[in-house]
Amino acid sequence: MPDMLVKLYDLPGYNDLIDGLREEGIIIRKALPPEKYEVVGWVEDNFDKKWASECDVAISNKPVSCYIAVYNKELLGFACYDTTCKDFFGPTGVAESARGKGIGKALLLKCLHALKEMGYAYAIIGGAGPTGFYQKTCGAVVIEGSTPGIYKGML
Repeated sequence: MPDMLVKLYDLPGYNDLIDGLREEGIIIRKALPPEKYEVVGWVEDNFDKKWASECDVAISNKPVSCYIAVYNKELLGFACYDTTCKDFFGPTGVAESARGKGIGKALLLKCLHALKEMGYAYAIIGGAGPTGFYQKTCGAVVIEGSTPGIYKGML
């Protein structure tokens, strides 16, 4: 899967999306350190160990670099940035039962706006799976020759 480049200075807004999700009872917020093991365990159960490892790093970062989607104390999704590399977005995932509601888009945009607020002009989406989603949502473009990129030689 290739890496993708995003212009952070040209991002779409997200307030209406976040407000719409909130009206449905879905809250998008940063994970709290006391939730680390619960969130990391959920990521491992629903996705894989490697993503769980990156999520652990994101929640241990100061400040925390992991957003989560929560409905009635149930975790629906997560998104991380600044984990394996600085200025990288990912991993991210939404529970199968919660897909199609805009949660993934909201998590992505919250993370990208956080990177913009840190002073970055561009961000990298590492090992982007759904490239069409990223192109449509934030104008990301594939970085040619970026596979396997930073993940080369990984166990």
